[in-house]
Amino acid sequence: MSTSSETVSNTPAGDVKDPLPKPAPEAAPGTRVRGTRLTLTGASLGRPGAPALDKVDLDVAPGEILTVVGPSGCGKSTLLRTLAGLLAPLAGEIAQDGRPLTGPSADRALVFQEDALLPWRTLRANVELPLAIGGVPRAGRREAAQTWLERVGLGSQARQLPHRVSGGQRQRAQLARALAGRPRAVLMDEPFGALDAQNRAGMQDLLVEVLQGTGATVVFVTHDVDEALFLGDRVALLGAGGLVAVRDIPRPRDRGAHDDPARMALRRDVLTSLGT
Repeated sequence: MSTSSETVSNTPAGDVKDPLPKPAPEAAPGTRVRGTRLTLTGASLGRPGAPALDKVDLDVAPGEILTVVGPSGCGKSTLLRTLAGLLAPLAGEIAQDGRPLTGPSADRALVFQEDALLPWRTLRANVELPLAIGGVPRAGRREAAQTWLERVGLGSQARQLPHRVSGGQRQRAQLARALAGRPRAVLMDEPFGALDAQNRAGMQDLLVEVLQGTGATVVFVTHDVDEALFLGDRVALLGAGGLVAVRDIPRPRDRGAHDDPARMALRRDVLTSLGT
């Protein structure tokens, strides 16, 4: 197993709750990518003989944030892994920009609830990884990784190993790693589910901020209805065996708009569809 050649800082940081960064500026020239369209047509997903989702028709528009909610075991993670190219559909068609989606691609980054950072690499070396795989020269990938770490508020922690920073900081580093490779789609599987309420809200705000100017399409799976309605442009409701509905979410995005009639009505609709 190889290790990073970076010098690792020995300054303890795991218990430091540094503030979230100020809103990031628009992405620098050359960092914006064109979002991709992801389409499922009559798709059945899951295990042969026992599909988690059956005959799903879903169109995710380029550049939108689609949140996905549903009860445990309804196929949310199966949907995400299929869009990532890790699972083949049992039937029907999965397409990216009208072409069959046949396997994993650097165009589609997958972000998990567990941060999945390599423990022997510093935060900066972790963020550099997709750039190294993509053939970016060392100086260029180091500069890009540092820029993304600064955008997520971790510029001063770049030389720390993952075990020396907090869970929220590791998730920020994972977000930086996902976006550093300039994917056209980011597929997120309950990435903030393990965080406390304060860190979770902070990560939601941060996600919105850092996505500005990237152009990336986002599919975000969550159990949390309020998280889904805050983050998404639309919300997809999954039920036992299939897609129940897709709803537009009122805007502007405002965490304090709990009394907005349209938002309250949508929240009731979502909860009713989920049987809660």
